[in-house]
Amino acid sequence: MSATTKLSSKFQISIPKEVREQQGWRAGQEFVFLPKGGGFVLVPVPTREELFGIAKGANGENYRDRTDRY
Repeated sequence: MSATTKLSSKFQISIPKEVREQQGWRAGQEFVFLPKGGGFVLVPVPTREELFGIAKGANGENYRDRTDRY
């Protein structure tokens, strides 16, 4: 895919429809710009619901708790 866009005079960028549809992005969604090399990577910020259960099955052994602090 090779979709292009332009930066407007108000410093806004429109994301091409084919990119939005392929990624499943929707209006009002938040994004973060992560620097990479000479450019940036645009990554959607996950919602709380999307993060729920992400650590299911994680091993909690040897986890340092506040009770072991002085």
